[in-house]
Amino acid sequence: MFAGPLEAPRLSFGEKLLSFNWVFVLLISCLACVGAAALYSVAGGSFDPWAETHVIRYCLGLGLLFAVALTDIKVWVRLAYPVYVVALVLLVAVPILGVESGGAKRWLQFGSVSFQPAELMKVALVLALARYYEWLPAKYVSNPLALLTPVAMIAVPVALVVLQPDLGTAVLFAAVGGGLLFLAGASWIYFVFGIVGVLAAVPFVWNLLHDYQKARVLTFIDPGKDPLGAGYHILQSKIALGSGGVTGKGYMQGTQSQLNFLPEKHTDFIFTMFAEEMGFVGSMSLLIIYLLVLLSVVYMALRCRSQFARLVAAGVGITLFVYVFINVAMVMGLVPVVGVPLPLVSYGGTSMITLMFGFGLVLNAHVHRRTQFRRHEIGII
Repeated sequence: MFAGPLEAPRLSFGEKLLSFNWVFVLLISCLACVGAAALYSVAGGSFDPWAETHVIRYCLGLGLLFAVALTDIKVWVRLAYPVYVVALVLLVAVPILGVESGGAKRWLQFGSVSFQPAELMKVALVLALARYYEWLPAKYVSNPLALLTPVAMIAVPVALVVLQPDLGTAVLFAAVGGGLLFLAGASWIYFVFGIVGVLAAVPFVWNLLHDYQKARVLTFIDPGKDPLGAGYHILQSKIALGSGGVTGKGYMQGTQSQLNFLPEKHTDFIFTMFAEEMGFVGSMSLLIIYLLVLLSVVYMALRCRSQFARLVAAGVGITLFVYVFINVAMVMGLVPVVGVPLPLVSYGGTSMITLMFGFGLVLNAHVHRRTQFRRHEIGII
């Protein structure tokens, strides 16, 4: 029947490599190559300052991915809670020791290296929730008392990032956490009450928002009201998207990006820059690659026997989907601008490394997909 507590079938190094989903690795590598090409274009035909660093970070991330994927899954089961605690401590340290940039404290500085703890929490939250539901018997999943712990796991980091303030990441935490609760089997009644509660809290939350956050929401409703101020970013983004047409203006020929009309073109608005140069055809091709990555994650999650492996893979998949959805919808003016990067394409070190860590966990789940645990023998810690 089941293997002993936290014991997986012994796989050799060669067997683990053979069980890799190499198509998945190829797809995420394609995304990284698109990012490098886009950053090269953004810099006016230069690998410096973004494209070269992007490639180096991806190579480091690829090494991390293989290391995480080849580690015995029982190690990640045991490290799930410690990783969450470390990420939580780092989030708590941000308001005290963090470096302020753009009016917000979101980074910790370690020498010459800056680090955004919220990015680590995105993966840590997935690990912790998957670990909790691997231990919890299925009959207690919808028990109100059993829901207190996972809800607290989600609510605490949400509150901490809202204080930074970082509304986009808070939404991502809530979406990923809620998605995992649903996939774990929590009753839909709780989600109905949750949605009603969120809607009822909107007036109170509005009063707590910073002025620039209110401006983003108002700009989303009517960007033309302040075309040279709060509405400038999204209006320029729409102009660039529309000017790309069907086939685009050509590589490194985008006027909005090359003439610096487009803001944050190497991070938040890189999809706009790509769409202007490659047009509708290029944009859809990029989104199809993301879709294939997501389908690969779903495929790997469905093949896993243990609840832990399934939820880890699913959680990383939800994270990727929310990342892409918010970024693309944001630059199109469908949601307020919240500063969420486009995975593996936008420039950003912490986002790249933590996402590759998450992808490594997905591959780890796939490699150990036949592993099952005796839930009553796993223990809470």
